[in-house]
Amino acid sequence: MNDARFTGLTRDSWAAVADHLLLSLRGWASPGHARIDLPGQQSAYGPDSDSLEAFARSFLLAAIRLKGDDGNDPHDLAGWYAEGLRAGTDPRSPHAWPRPDQLGQAKVEACSIALGLQLSRQWLWDRLDDRDREQIVAWLATVVGEKYPPINWVWFQIVVETFLKSAGGPWSRDDIDSGLAVHESLYRGHGWYADGPERAFDHYNGWALHVYPLLWASMDAGLCDPALVTRWRERLTAFLDSAVHLVGGNGAPLIQGRSLTYRFAAAAPFWIGAITGATDLAPGLLRRTTSGMLKYFLDQGVPDRRGLLTLGWHGEWPAIAQSYSGPGSPYWAVKGMLGLMLPASHPVWTAAEEPLPVERSDFTRELAEPGWLISGTRADGIVRVVNHGTDHSVPGDERADSPLYARLGYSTHTMPPLSTPYWAQPLENSVSIVHPELGRSHRNGFTTTGSNASIAVTHWVRTTDDTGPEHGSGRGGGVVTGPTVAMVSSLRGSHEVRAARIDPDAVVEPGLLLEMSGWPLTSDTPPSAVLEARADVRAAELLSSVEGRIGFDAVDVRRSDEPEALGNHTAIPVVSAAAVPGQILVAIVSLSGGRPEPVPSLAVDGGCIRVTWSDGTDEILCVFRSRPCSAC
Repeated sequence: MNDARFTGLTRDSWAAVADHLLLSLRGWASPGHARIDLPGQQSAYGPDSDSLEAFARSFLLAAIRLKGDDGNDPHDLAGWYAEGLRAGTDPRSPHAWPRPDQLGQAKVEACSIALGLQLSRQWLWDRLDDRDREQIVAWLATVVGEKYPPINWVWFQIVVETFLKSAGGPWSRDDIDSGLAVHESLYRGHGWYADGPERAFDHYNGWALHVYPLLWASMDAGLCDPALVTRWRERLTAFLDSAVHLVGGNGAPLIQGRSLTYRFAAAAPFWIGAITGATDLAPGLLRRTTSGMLKYFLDQGVPDRRGLLTLGWHGEWPAIAQSYSGPGSPYWAVKGMLGLMLPASHPVWTAAEEPLPVERSDFTRELAEPGWLISGTRADGIVRVVNHGTDHSVPGDERADSPLYARLGYSTHTMPPLSTPYWAQPLENSVSIVHPELGRSHRNGFTTTGSNASIAVTHWVRTTDDTGPEHGSGRGGGVVTGPTVAMVSSLRGSHEVRAARIDPDAVVEPGLLLEMSGWPLTSDTPPSAVLEARADVRAAELLSSVEGRIGFDAVDVRRSDEPEALGNHTAIPVVSAAAVPGQILVAIVSLSGGRPEPVPSLAVDGGCIRVTWSDGTDEILCVFRSRPCSAC
């Protein structure tokens, strides 16, 4: 049985996409194949780095194909990439790669090369002559003793040195142990890692911090503490139970965080669950989840007509990239094809696809570690996240809000606008104090008081574009401090009840406003809008609305014609009112794909709001400065 009732994709479909990606790169390769010089916007590290990136990441996919097909190699992947490895590591070659001790990005790509060599070992590495192997080892060995930032990068050193150990090259137990210690320091609970000391919760949690440990555990059993591997397996099981709820009925992963141009790499942790058995998800659900992601992008014209993965989300849109990403960077999507390591007889390929959680029923969930409330609605397949815990920052930081991390909402069907105006001010999905000269305030560096609540010392930032490498965090600049604002949310179905209160003891200048903005809708044609009791915006099948229920007296629609990843026209519903210390303001912020369910009724009693949902369920929200709503 090979039932793909949801997506139509089989293992053969996946293999055909993988081979198309690999063969399409060959026309861009240098003599000897070491460099793959792709068209597009260069990274901050230059063309030598970018061409190595394209080679290394595509080599990993070639190795996956060789591993999964037991060396069957009709396209001579092993021979083609062996030539590139030979030329790239030969210091006398005009196409030699920068070494990891010379270029930071080469530390990253060395991991893909080492992992690719490990996976394809018997069909490539074992068939190289001694001189070639010595040359490759010498290039990889420059990672030994190098310093790596305390984020997912530690795995690049661990993987490379473990391969070096197996090849008789130099390696350092201290390097591996220190990297493992960093990894453990990143764990936050219930399967969730932060990618560094900041509240950096994003897809790196899955495609890096869960993927590398269990792949590494299969490389050298003697280096692995079995108890640690058991913990990693348990963490992945817990994470996948959450992560599967973050996939929309359209197949899209949650559109949040940096490196979104890696696209279907978001499927990687699900494949590791299938490969290792470290998951409670059924094979048919794993297949539906991963194939749904791939099909989502295939349906949007990815790869492009040249067979290339470009910087973008659907089509090419370089502004989605961080400064470290060049035209070879999107090929980290290949980690989302790890399932091709599994043979056609594996249950994940033979089981009938099973519906995603959002295809089975409406649901709500709370994720304490990233500080997210999640709602999925079966009728439109939309998964929404309300965010009170993630900003790629630390409490007290006074940078501007990052559109990728610090917004109050993210979904599988909308993308935060990423053009310059949205980095300078939080123009969508935010609570802001509006100053007539300074614009809208930021909440970055807020204090989380629960998965549904946060307190921000608002601040205005005179941002500059020249702030050094851009890795997804908010931008810096001159800061003007504003009043403290408490924010709290309740989420069910299409609707978020969003409440805010300025600290009653705050001194607020006359003329300031408190604004709540809703979900951004972007399309190739201007979204339509209706302004009545609430602000409604429509684009294609989506409806975004904000209704000011308590305290608000103005509605508006903010429009922009800045080019974005999903189109050139964006519209955002907005409500506002005078900024008055101690006054509670409440709005209903909604995103739906058709006719939304009835909105809840609200009543205020002191500092609390009673929310009565359409099914009769009651919930109490409290808007205090110093304690979460559970205080009541």
